[in-house]
Amino acid sequence: MTLQPLGIVVAYLLLALGVGFLAYRVGGSDAEDFYLASRTLGTLVLLFTTFATLLSAFTFFGGPNLAYAAGPEWILVMGLMDGILFAVLWYVIGYRQWLIGRAREYVTLGEMLGDRFGSPLLRALVAGVSLLWLFPYVMLQQMGAGEALRGLTAGAVPYWGGAALITVFMIVYVMLAGLRGVAWTDTLQGLFMLSVLWVAVVWIVGAVGGVDAATEGMIAANPDFAGLGGGLYSPQFIVSSAVTIAFGVTMFPQINQRFFVAKSATVLKRSFALWPVLVLLLFVPAFMLGAWAAGLPIEVPEGANVLSVLLAEYTPTWFAALVVAGAMAAMMSSSDSMLLSGSSYFTRDLYRPLVRPDASDRREAWIARIGVAAFATLAFVASLTRPGTLIEVGDTAFSGFALLAPPVMIALYREATTRDGMLVGVAVPQVLYLLHVLVPATTVRIAGTSVELLARAYGGWDVALAFMLLGAVLTVGVSAVSSPSFGEDAERFAVGGD
Repeated sequence: MTLQPLGIVVAYLLLALGVGFLAYRVGGSDAEDFYLASRTLGTLVLLFTTFATLLSAFTFFGGPNLAYAAGPEWILVMGLMDGILFAVLWYVIGYRQWLIGRAREYVTLGEMLGDRFGSPLLRALVAGVSLLWLFPYVMLQQMGAGEALRGLTAGAVPYWGGAALITVFMIVYVMLAGLRGVAWTDTLQGLFMLSVLWVAVVWIVGAVGGVDAATEGMIAANPDFAGLGGGLYSPQFIVSSAVTIAFGVTMFPQINQRFFVAKSATVLKRSFALWPVLVLLLFVPAFMLGAWAAGLPIEVPEGANVLSVLLAEYTPTWFAALVVAGAMAAMMSSSDSMLLSGSSYFTRDLYRPLVRPDASDRREAWIARIGVAAFATLAFVASLTRPGTLIEVGDTAFSGFALLAPPVMIALYREATTRDGMLVGVAVPQVLYLLHVLVPATTVRIAGTSVELLARAYGGWDVALAFMLLGAVLTVGVSAVSSPSFGEDAERFAVGGD
């Protein structure tokens, strides 16, 4: 019986693959259609493709696990703070980027910035940084799938098997579908996942005696879960996490490119207005299930996913498999969007300008497909080493992307920004943050006091916040003392609103 859930998961993924094949037959073969669906998405599809793209392993499996271990305040970080913060940034960054992209037909963030500042180096730098931090986030999806299927099948499917399954499907899917297919299946998967998650809440809560009983059990097992804050959830942690995640999301290639694809300004504005509501509808049930599980008589093995264990214990096997299938499909939505956007960054910002400037759109689209397979395979191999928890891997990637946001915002709105300011403002914080990620912390004594160098947090504050501020200061400061270089053209960002 343990392999029955695997059959349900595979059947669901095959259904999604069929939608992708249909999109392949309908869509065009040129690069713009492959990457941006010819900029024709309406409100429902744009909203849900953005939504499903963010329904990653970080949300479905990392989030409930964190709520299970530390309490339900994760809803405050992801649901309220990031739901609202990202909606604001979608307007501040996304709307202006849409206006510029529509006028100049840009496909990637690097292409837009490189053209504005007349700098292939800046274009390659932005693409390189984005691909660097995209790698661990793709790996996170594979780790989540491996843990989910192992938990759902009681170990019959090993960790590596689940990771391999989603890797193969997302490679085939992206090579077939392009953004049009991704957006279509994102819409179906987002609606499906919201529905089954709420059904799961009703089913599990009913099985344990209602919301009051589930909450009382949670508090009895962990009295700290009854209050706001405490433990992990210090004000510094909450603010640091909310800011780095919200700003990081805006720079994710798969999210940032969606700022280019809206059919009209009205579509874009409706989408970011509805965003906080959609986020709460997902995060509240997902994270409360994790928190309630802390007070239930279940055993969650170390490294296992609490949501899979909870579903296996309190719902029928077929329904638990449906929820995990939907979650894996959502992870595939995240992964295929990441791979699609990553391939566009590689081909548009590295391959075409540096290797084959005269490449045709058709050739570019096929090079992108090959890049998808190579990138996903490398991420799968890396995922087998399990270099941290889902939260740790996701947090590292969020912070790395967040460092890009201040220079980009300044470039979008400040005409006096120069090429030198952008290069320094992007490169220096990234190098310093990489040192903090890669170099182990060391303790030294200064004036008789032990001081930890190269730590990820200081006094509870994420070091990425300081580097975000540094990036803004360097971008403005260096721009103030440098002159525009040959090829810079501020008029390329001079667009009117709708």
